[in-house]
Amino acid sequence: MKTPSDTAADSAVDTNDVTADASSAPPPKRAHLRRLREIYRSTGWPCADMIEVELLAAGCLERCLGSQGHETLRVTDAGIQALAQAHAGNKTARDPHECLVKQVADQLAREGRLAWRGLMLRAPLPRALPGCDRHGVPAMEGATTANAPPPLWEEFSADGMAVHALDRTWCMAMPDVFSIRRSSVEAYLEPVVHEIKVNRSDLLGDLRKPAKRAAYLAMAGAVWYVLGEDANGRPIAQADEVPAECGVLQLERGSLVVARSAPRRTMERLPFHVWMALAQASPHIRLDSDEQAML
Repeated sequence: MKTPSDTAADSAVDTNDVTADASSAPPPKRAHLRRLREIYRSTGWPCADMIEVELLAAGCLERCLGSQGHETLRVTDAGIQALAQAHAGNKTARDPHECLVKQVADQLAREGRLAWRGLMLRAPLPRALPGCDRHGVPAMEGATTANAPPPLWEEFSADGMAVHALDRTWCMAMPDVFSIRRSSVEAYLEPVVHEIKVNRSDLLGDLRKPAKRAAYLAMAGAVWYVLGEDANGRPIAQADEVPAECGVLQLERGSLVVARSAPRRTMERLPFHVWMALAQASPHIRLDSDEQAML
């Protein structure tokens, strides 16, 4: 027969085992972190799937019973710690990229252009493009696709030939910086895309995606690749490694230098869906040093 002290000791051992199991659990994956953020921002209604089971077993979530008998989930201190660590890691990884994105947007603002960062835009792509099958462009970072709607009218290519809507697919792409001129004449807007790269492997992976590059070329009159520096202060790539249809800007000692000019194509008008995207977003605002000091 167990005494109260034995029962307490057994409970302590069980608690220690659970704590040890939670501490020895593998680090949460992206799907687990996404679910933790969703639960942290919501009232905690459970989905009752295996992701929540794994989070409960790892001690990142706990079940709570409400006064009406319904069960909700709450992010524990261990879950908060996991979210904070993931956020710190993402911030560290994105800092060089975001700094260069801001530098490019500031430079465009000084030149009198309106610039948007991280704008999601839609562009039509021909289905015959390498990487585009009859179901659309394969999934890739920064771009998703959807089948084209039934054709309501014929569209015309640059050479004046009619292009049937069913011969294309739609691509949703998010350039790092999208900018236009400040002008009241639509034909003078000159939309430009700047794609920022601070890592060589990221650049090479991006250059292997012709569909993504074609989407940028379809939504702008000029496309630039902005190349950062490596740990030794050298450019991550040379201008001739970037396709000729794009211009190249290189970061040299903190300044942006033109390594190769971007070919320019005339765009008489912006599509209506682009205007809608611009209307729903806020352009980048460059703060002068005095204005920044007041914040």
